Amino acid sequence: MIVVGLTGGIGSGKSTVAKFFNEFGIPTYESDKEAKALMNRSKVIRRKLIDLFGKRAYGRDGLNRTFIAGKIFGDKTLLDKMNAIVHPKVRSHFKRWLGKQVSAYVIKEAAILFESGADVDCDYIITVTSSKADRIKRVMERDNSSKERVQSIMDNQWTDDMRIARSDFIIQNSDLEKTREQVQLLHQEILSKTQ
Repeated sequence: MIVVGLTGGIGSGKSTVAKFFNEFGIPTYESDKEAKALMNRSKVIRRKLIDLFGKRAYGRDGLNRTFIAGKIFGDKTLLDKMNAIVHPKVRSHFKRWLGKQVSAYVIKEAAILFESGADVDCDYIITVTSSKADRIKRVMERDNSSKERVQSIMDNQWTDDMRIARSDFIIQNSDLEKTREQVQLLHQEILSKTQ
């Protein structure tokens, strides 16, 4: 089965693009969502994150995301250590999920597809791009974040140029209807590769 990686910087519109693929019946694995779920479910991850961040990493309701975000905010070394704990488990979970799918191809959505090394599991890669101003505005509205916080996250991610250089397809997400049209054309092109 063909695995199509879907990536892009924070606020680029990956989730919107993934929903459009879902409308064509293509299953999507949301790596970031699954990573958060595994951080709460997996005892191994929990133990390692407590070793890394201390006991405040988890509270009564599970993962203390605010505390961890504060710790990794601007600390790339700590962020890399956390990713090294979480992403191998996400990769294993993805492979189990993939084994249950029956469609012509699947989408693997991941913000840090390249940074985590998950691109090696993909046959093709789509990068979603959007203007920096649009991305910052979307994330500030979605997460109730400051412009500085969003910029800091962007600074810790690959640039669009870096992603594009290693991608097979680019979707420019500036207008929803045009984005939907790009997804439809890409869906047909990927289907033609599965025959």
